[in-house]
Amino acid sequence: MKLLAGKAVLVTGAARGIGGACAVALADVGARVVCADIDSPQSTVEAITISGGEALAIACDVSDEGMVTALFDQIREQAGSLDVLVHCAGVMHKKPLLETETAEFQHVLDVNLTGTFLVGREAIRMMQSRGGRVILIASDLSYLGRETCSAYVASKHGVLGLTRSWAREFSPDILVNAICPGPIDTPMLDADNMSPQWRELELGIPLKRFGQPGEIAEMAVFLASDKARYITGQGIGVNGGSVMP
Repeated sequence: MKLLAGKAVLVTGAARGIGGACAVALADVGARVVCADIDSPQSTVEAITISGGEALAIACDVSDEGMVTALFDQIREQAGSLDVLVHCAGVMHKKPLLETETAEFQHVLDVNLTGTFLVGREAIRMMQSRGGRVILIASDLSYLGRETCSAYVASKHGVLGLTRSWAREFSPDILVNAICPGPIDTPMLDADNMSPQWRELELGIPLKRFGQPGEIAEMAVFLASDKARYITGQGIGVNGGSVMP
């Protein structure tokens, strides 16, 4: 039997990058996956169904409470239950602090932090009667900080705070963990358009390479499975050695 056979899973940010890789990997081990994204995640759903998996695409802006509520209404109607949330939706913002407008800072918090709150709250509401797993995406920068990225770093540090608080509040039935990726080769990182100085900074880690979305997805599969039944409240680095707590 496959590792997550029969489990109902929601992956946000599933149109591409880490979210897309997580959705495919979870489907490969038997999960029924709801793929949500502000952009159409239909290509991810097609990749899953071509491989014989089961998936559903739903459009959702995670910073919009009405859209999040509608997303979970559809999950109740079409999936009936929810066992695992993998919340990958997020935005990057790179700009010097003194040039950052209040509206720009607020947008990053709305998507990365308030979006995590909204999606996490509704997922936990669905899981309370039967237990489940919540897996959030933070960042190695949650620990390191980074010049010109204060809005992003603040939002991801907040994700770690939610992880620890929810892990305590909803134990032992719902396990809550965060994955903290290092530099991952995704459209958000935009490695092809990096300055030489920025590339040198990102690659100045022990493994001296960008990670791949699939490497984050492998951790998500592990945390969603019974193999991780004694892990909660953790920020787990998949980062090439960029952070060594």
